Amino acid sequence: MSNIPSVDLQEFLSDDKTQKQKFIQEIGNAFENIGFVALSGHFLSEALVADLYAEIKQFFNQPQALKDSYEIEGIGGQRGYTSFGKEHAKGKKEGDLKEFWHFGQYVENDPKLEAEYPDNVLVTEQPNFNVIGKETYKMLEKTAKYVLRALALHLNLEETYFDDYIKNGNSILRPIHYPPITSEPKNAVRAAAHGDINLITLLMGAHGKGLQVKNNKGEWVDAIARPDQLMINVGDMLSRLTNNKLKSTIHQVVNPPKELWGTSRYSIPFFMHPISEMPLNCLDNCVNAEHPKQFEDITAGEFLHERLIELGLIKK
Repeated sequence: MSNIPSVDLQEFLSDDKTQKQKFIQEIGNAFENIGFVALSGHFLSEALVADLYAEIKQFFNQPQALKDSYEIEGIGGQRGYTSFGKEHAKGKKEGDLKEFWHFGQYVENDPKLEAEYPDNVLVTEQPNFNVIGKETYKMLEKTAKYVLRALALHLNLEETYFDDYIKNGNSILRPIHYPPITSEPKNAVRAAAHGDINLITLLMGAHGKGLQVKNNKGEWVDAIARPDQLMINVGDMLSRLTNNKLKSTIHQVVNPPKELWGTSRYSIPFFMHPISEMPLNCLDNCVNAEHPKQFEDITAGEFLHERLIELGLIKK
């Protein structure tokens, strides 16, 4: 764990101003340097994590024909099931060696966004699948809200700067299954080197090693969180907003050593997205003579659409 800094969200939530400032400084420094932290003190219980892993393992072990019945055409994989090898990293032709599920936003009091977002897909064979998925989604969204409040203060913004942008945001909870590898992959890994699209990603402790992060020296370092921690990283939207002050770090999931090819790997990231109208224009206080503006103005919705095309999930 020495390569990835650890922080405790309870310090930020405490009434002790010194503890709160310590958290802001530590997470700000980590996101400016390597773009990743391991976070404890979040809102996910051990029981909820165990229940969700049990549900998703059961689903991914279902017959392929049943899983395929939950793959919804025409929505760019935004909800339900996406089959093995369909998604690829930006700039890659080879599909990643994974299948996954998407839970999306549970919109509250906003008919416009309800109409904009696809409906969540119900798995009728597993009565608890969607209940546990929704509860996990809500707890990760709550955790992300406070992380973004800390980052807002680090950036000299109002603490609640992000609140209205992330309320009913287009966030995604993605349980992933990397199946056992049965033959030598041709130029394909479980997840090719990439940066995330969104504001921040919260990754529940993955079942199995494999996640690697590229540090400032261009070296790949293992990113392994304790079971009680979430691995959190900066996405391209937040990097763009801060004129690359906060780093969206390239990361990958490598294939296991050959003796472990017969094992599955499970991983559950939560991609925190804002509403599509959020401007990602570089913040004024992140642009100066030393750090000229690096990015064109764009909204979160426009940026997401561009990237989904690049990932092969939406056809031009």
